Amino acid sequence: MIRKYIAAGLVAAGVALAPFAAGAQEFTFKLHQFLPLKSSVPAEFLQPWIEKIEKESGGRIKIEHYPSMQLGGKPPELIQQVTDGAVDFVWTLPGYTPGRFPKAEAFELPFMVANGNAEATSKAFQEYYEKHMADQFPGLKIICVHTHGAGLLHTKDPVNKLEDIKDMKLRGPTRVITQMLETLGAVPVGMPVPAVPEAVSKGVIDGALIPWEVTLPLKMAELVHNHTAMSGDRGLYSATFVFAMNQASYDSLPDDLKKIIDDNSGVEAAATAGRAMDKYDAIALKKAEDAGNSIIVLDEAETQRWKDAAAPVVDKWIADMNANGLDGQAMVDDARALLEKNAM
Repeated sequence: MIRKYIAAGLVAAGVALAPFAAGAQEFTFKLHQFLPLKSSVPAEFLQPWIEKIEKESGGRIKIEHYPSMQLGGKPPELIQQVTDGAVDFVWTLPGYTPGRFPKAEAFELPFMVANGNAEATSKAFQEYYEKHMADQFPGLKIICVHTHGAGLLHTKDPVNKLEDIKDMKLRGPTRVITQMLETLGAVPVGMPVPAVPEAVSKGVIDGALIPWEVTLPLKMAELVHNHTAMSGDRGLYSATFVFAMNQASYDSLPDDLKKIIDDNSGVEAAATAGRAMDKYDAIALKKAEDAGNSIIVLDEAETQRWKDAAAPVVDKWIADMNANGLDGQAMVDDARALLEKNAM
């Protein structure tokens, strides 16, 4: 972690503290994440959050934002980077480290989206985190957790019915979602989202499961020309995200600066991240429409077929959780109740 204790340095150098300007920078932190700055969450949530913290701290906190893995490593390594203190903040997906955060997977199960709305689903997931997941992130101070909106299929060939994805090589972002793809008859290929464009271009995959907003930085509307959503704006799935701070970095702050971090954490931060996703979902959908791409929305009956076919994934997840001493059914029931509560 990167911290500059200016006052301490002056003392060590034998310089009197009287001239030390109020509000001078005291702490410099690094935030590392995997998407370009102009992507939805970096542009609409992370960067404004940084600026708000810096302003409210009177300049005593500075946060350097490193997008697109500029500090090295691969996206699945982000959670370990912040846990180890190599960086001070990360924004990443728990699902990039399969099995490490099992309780989060309740929100990655099929059709676990509040009316396709990222803001509502993110608020539900934040509440779920506070109830079920406080023990899941040792060594970390969680700013917020959130989700994206309705996840859908973006494919080279059109998908009009369940049978159309049989043997398609499709990217899935997390362990649970790749299990869902296999259950539905596709050939799942797990990879971080930055790897998708090259994989599509080279024919390694036939398409990907991602929300609309992610198609913008990936230029998916140019790479594939078919986009399949479920009826009623229900997402086939959602993926979960975490915005986390190294606990030792947080603990290094005096109480007044800790309060600034605390006041900008929690459900409102989660909602803001979700709103960023929703805003860019609409922009990306329009871009695909303007490009003349095929926007396929499955009807209620066909959507129900997908739901029924994916149900064993939920059953298996519950059984796996129970086998590990967790109450899988209770977590699923609570996730669904929170989604219903927050649905817009």
